[in-house]
Amino acid sequence: MINIIARLLKVLNSETAAGQISLAVCFGMVMGFTPLWSLHNLLVLLLACIIRVNLSAFFLSWGVFSAIAYLLDPPFHAIGLSVLTAAPLKSLWTALYNNIWFRLDGINNSITMGSLIASLLLFVPLLLLLNFAIRNYRDHLLAWIKKTRVAQVLGASRLYKAYQTVSGWGGRS
Repeated sequence: MINIIARLLKVLNSETAAGQISLAVCFGMVMGFTPLWSLHNLLVLLLACIIRVNLSAFFLSWGVFSAIAYLLDPPFHAIGLSVLTAAPLKSLWTALYNNIWFRLDGINNSITMGSLIASLLLFVPLLLLLNFAIRNYRDHLLAWIKKTRVAQVLGASRLYKAYQTVSGWGGRS
C-alpha cells in the first residue's frame, strides 16, 4: 500500500502534464473494469501506447480499478442485463452477435456489457475531475508543502540530493 502511494505521489509530482495523467487513469479504468481478454481492451492498450500518456499512472490505475471491479460486479451485471434484454435493442444485439468481431469481444456477457457501459459513461467525467484535481494539487497543495520548513530542510539535505541523483528525479549533480 505504501508503494502504491509513493508511486502515485511520484507521478503527481512529475513534470508530466495533468491531462496525460488523467487520460492514463481513465484508460486504466476501462482496462480494469472490463475483462482483460477482450478486443476493446486491446484497443485501449494500443491507444495508451500511441497517445502520449503516463504509463506508470496507466498501469497503477489498471491494477486499482481491477480490484474495485470485483466489488462492482453485481451493479455491472444489472446494467448489462438490462441493456442486453431490452426489447428495442434485441435486433441490434442479434446483428452484432452474428458479427465475429463483436462475438470475440464478449459483449454478450452481462458483466462485460455493464462494465463497458459504466466505464464509458464515467470516462469523460473522471477525466475532467482528475484534470481539475491534479492541477489544484500542483498549484496549491504541492506549492504549500514545498514552502514548509520541513520540506526545505529535507530538500537541502545531502541524503535527499543523493536520492535525487540515484532516482533520476534531479538529474546529475
